[in-house]
Amino acid sequence: MPRQNGKVAIVTGGGRGIGYEVVRQLARLGAHVIIGGRDEQEGFAAVRRICEEDKEAKVEFRKLDLASVLSIRQFAHSFKERNLPLNILVNNAGVMLVPEGRTDDGYELHFGVNYLGHFLLTWLLLDLLKSSGEHGDAARVVNVSSSAHGIGKIRLNYINSSYQYSAHAAYCQSKLAQVLFSSHLHQEMQRGGFCVSSCAVDPGMVNTALYCHLWTPLRMAQRVIARLLFRTPAEGAVTVLSAALSEDCKGGYWTNGHREMTTSPAFDPGLELNLWEVSMQLLGLQRDQ
Repeated sequence: MPRQNGKVAIVTGGGRGIGYEVVRQLARLGAHVIIGGRDEQEGFAAVRRICEEDKEAKVEFRKLDLASVLSIRQFAHSFKERNLPLNILVNNAGVMLVPEGRTDDGYELHFGVNYLGHFLLTWLLLDLLKSSGEHGDAARVVNVSSSAHGIGKIRLNYINSSYQYSAHAAYCQSKLAQVLFSSHLHQEMQRGGFCVSSCAVDPGMVNTALYCHLWTPLRMAQRVIARLLFRTPAEGAVTVLSAALSEDCKGGYWTNGHREMTTSPAFDPGLELNLWEVSMQLLGLQRDQ
């Protein structure tokens, strides 16, 4: 993969799992990487491990709680105050199959953390991404989604409802929302003539801590199966890195290291636009902000 000297990247949830491996590899390629995460102990430990492995690595941790609009705004504000470019934004952090709950601002947890928090973070950093991208070297927004988006359903009128709550349905909805957001953002950037590329990525079935909320018997079975069939976090990071660093990245949906077609709901322009507008309303954002 090409060297990334002088580039600056933000990776949410970079303290462990796929995110950690993405941070590690970007740092090895010469990028200055900021880990955005909720767990400070985990984040600083990740920085320490990477720097022990590579003495020249430029890695740091900054507190970012995607379940809090205030935390997201504080993170974005403090980053922008440093006058650094932003070449790569990897929206990787997420929750899966968590019990019913709400973010600090009242959003369903999967929707709020996996999708809406990343929507706000990207929006707040979009001007930096626009100014950092160049012709032939576009800035990248990489949203780590899942093949589960294929069975997700977006119910715009009940998007934050807990009626007949299903953790699985909520997770799939959040992953479909990420794919729709990625597609619409890419089109917005292309129409505006900005050198910013946005894509969604499926890293495959990866053995990470995301499965910790499975029902206990299923969790025990998953541990056994994962050792045999699941990818390691390093293997799962390959497609994320491919999308972030490929010279010919033109948006789209990435899996197994390259662009592929995805399910039809993700190509519904009307749904993409409506979800975008609903998200703006929920977060109180204006297009001219």
